[in-house]
Amino acid sequence: MIHTRRSASFWKACLAGLSLLAMTPLNAQIGRGYGRSIVINPRGIAATSQVLASQTGAQILARGGSAVDAAIASNAVLAVTEPLMCGMGGDLFVMYWDAKTKKLTGLNSSGPAPMALSPAFLAKHDFKRMPQEGIHAVTVPGAVAGWYQMHQRFGKLPWKDLFQDAITYAEQGFPVYEGMHEIWVEPGIVAALKRNPESTRVFLPGGRPPRTGELFKNPDLGRALRLVAEHGPAAFYKGDIAAAILKTSQHLGGTMTAQDLSSFTPEWVTPLSIDYRGWRVYELPPNGQGMAALEMLNIMETAPPSPLGPFSAPELHMRIESMKLAYADVHRYNADPRTYDSPVAQLLSKEYARTRAAKIDPQHADCNVTPGDPVGSNTTYLTMVDKDGNIASWIQSVYSFFGSRVTVEGMGFELQNRGAAFTLDPHHPNVLAGGKRPFHTIIPAFMEKGDEHIGFGIMGGAVQPMAHAQFVSNFVDYGMNLQEALEAPRFFKNGPAGCDIAIESRIPVETIQQLSERGHDVHLERAFVETMGRGQAILHNSETGMNYAASDPRADGAAIPEPLKP
Repeated sequence: MIHTRRSASFWKACLAGLSLLAMTPLNAQIGRGYGRSIVINPRGIAATSQVLASQTGAQILARGGSAVDAAIASNAVLAVTEPLMCGMGGDLFVMYWDAKTKKLTGLNSSGPAPMALSPAFLAKHDFKRMPQEGIHAVTVPGAVAGWYQMHQRFGKLPWKDLFQDAITYAEQGFPVYEGMHEIWVEPGIVAALKRNPESTRVFLPGGRPPRTGELFKNPDLGRALRLVAEHGPAAFYKGDIAAAILKTSQHLGGTMTAQDLSSFTPEWVTPLSIDYRGWRVYELPPNGQGMAALEMLNIMETAPPSPLGPFSAPELHMRIESMKLAYADVHRYNADPRTYDSPVAQLLSKEYARTRAAKIDPQHADCNVTPGDPVGSNTTYLTMVDKDGNIASWIQSVYSFFGSRVTVEGMGFELQNRGAAFTLDPHHPNVLAGGKRPFHTIIPAFMEKGDEHIGFGIMGGAVQPMAHAQFVSNFVDYGMNLQEALEAPRFFKNGPAGCDIAIESRIPVETIQQLSERGHDVHLERAFVETMGRGQAILHNSETGMNYAASDPRADGAAIPEPLKP
């Protein structure tokens, strides 16, 4: 079955055009088949989902800053210009590749639930399932502590110098871009913000979302950023910002305490990796969902790429079914590793991938995928490369649009709703407990082969592992460059159950029809849609010293090269 969100006449014309394109021999198509040019520079490059943030990152690189300095400065700007997606009230995950030592380092800066938040507490307040917004969905924000840890280890410029652009945009305003406006005006988002008086005051000035091109100011956030710039993370976890977080929580009946905030510490972790057709692909370990991307790639590797191409029915069917199998496993076995020993090694073994792949029928979709037995949202991603070739693969999020929809009083930023990812099932490893980190969707990625090293990520809640695997396959299996692989049409499915699948309308009509015949319930989306994920990618060639970067047209961003010094 095929579903659309446009008129029948629109899709008739669209599918007719796709049919003509599909019948055109590849060697008869002149020029590239994607939109943006790849960005190439022997110096650094900043690639983010918002052009003002990319510009800030490029300028930090030109001042001699490291990839980490540029990432922090860009992330701070994104906290101002993309408040729907990220900010100081959210969490952070990073992979950092050191060009000199060839070492890849991981950081998990995701915060736990408040110690007093428990299933019993929620039951007492008549919650039958984890709340998806509000103060009881809030976990300790890890972003600021993560920024500081990364700066202490890999930064070059003074900490306070990294926040000037973000403070200026917050205090003097910035023009709202199309992508953010498109989400900001959604009736459900507006209604959710109106349920919190402080969110209404800050993010609905005059009682409405700002229009595209309208100057939006957030002086309260400027004040909070100044405190962090001047006093470091102590301002956030022990000082004035901490006091404002606790005051806000108390007013709403929350459980956050001063001890919950002050005791938080990020964790340095060792990335997971697999070999995919000669490329080493890395993701971070649980509590993030990166292992789903690696398992999906392992399952895909059990069969050769389709000779009919990346957008053929056999190839997409294999990708979709592999994704469902991997997602069933990650939803069953992923939890905070400090409280649960997830069978990661077994899940990522090639033998287990062959066992799971054997369940795929090449002609029929499986609508009832179940987890295997391995033993017997919303987000901002950015990536930076500096002139020395160091790469920061960096992802930061408040989870849902505007997170919990609870804005910290007087500080201009919302708190994340990561607690929504817990379950109240007492038999599940991801069950809510005080001091425990929830299942996490945000995942930075990295891959390398020989002299080529790539930092990449595609944000968007549940879409991330499947988008990562599609990007890797496009690049490795079908020879696309970074930009082409990032722009290529994607599919999305929110979980393993059922046969529903959303696909961007640039997929050939024959493929859509053949997927439907295999039992997939296809929902056609726009040609480029934000829910398919918003990605960035940077490649450093350690032999030539050249850097290459790509930025997803599904966002408001750009890959901007480090400018020459004046």
